[in-house]
Amino acid sequence: MLVHTVYAHIACQAVLLLVRPDTVLRRHRDLTKQRHAHTCQPKRHGRPPTVHSIRALILRLVRENPGWGYRRVHGELTTLGIKVAPSTVWEILKQECLDPAPERTSTTWADFLRSQADALLACDFIETVTLNGQCQYVLAVIEHATRRVRMLGTTAHPSTNWVLQTIRNPVMDLDDAGCRALLPLRDRDGKFPALMDEILAEASIKTLLTSIRMPRMNSIMER
Repeated sequence: MLVHTVYAHIACQAVLLLVRPDTVLRRHRDLTKQRHAHTCQPKRHGRPPTVHSIRALILRLVRENPGWGYRRVHGELTTLGIKVAPSTVWEILKQECLDPAPERTSTTWADFLRSQADALLACDFIETVTLNGQCQYVLAVIEHATRRVRMLGTTAHPSTNWVLQTIRNPVMDLDDAGCRALLPLRDRDGKFPALMDEILAEASIKTLLTSIRMPRMNSIMER
């Protein structure tokens, strides 16, 4: 009986040595955190959200003043007595996908071409075949701004006299039609006589020629 008691005591001591005091304390701390988790959680994480009226004011200042950066906007808000960090202004502009001030004031190629479209007019010959197999040439022009196509005339033999007479008619009608095209664009087709450019020059219209074998320079008319 004494031997069994001694062995049991030794076994208990061995079991107690398997768990360190730090482990017991750590488990106690974990249990305490779990028990009071619902009362110890913070009500708010991080910086409080920006007031909606201040956010709307920042966006309005940027849209009405495209040249202002986030630091300039922050300075204006400070003048008005509104305390907002510069990083907050920058974050709001980033969330609204607003580019930095230099990129907002720059002009893109699309905007540049769109602003010049009212002055551009393209012309070319359209070849078509009639029901009896005869080839017809249609002289047409298109306004870049409105994409309006004007059929000036059609003929089976585009001679110099026919082209000159056909091109005189739209020149006289430009003012009446409200078209202020000043730069007609055409290719170097031999059916266009050199005298046609002189007729247009008398009406203060300068003809633009595309490069050799470059139909993409007159892509709107070609399409």
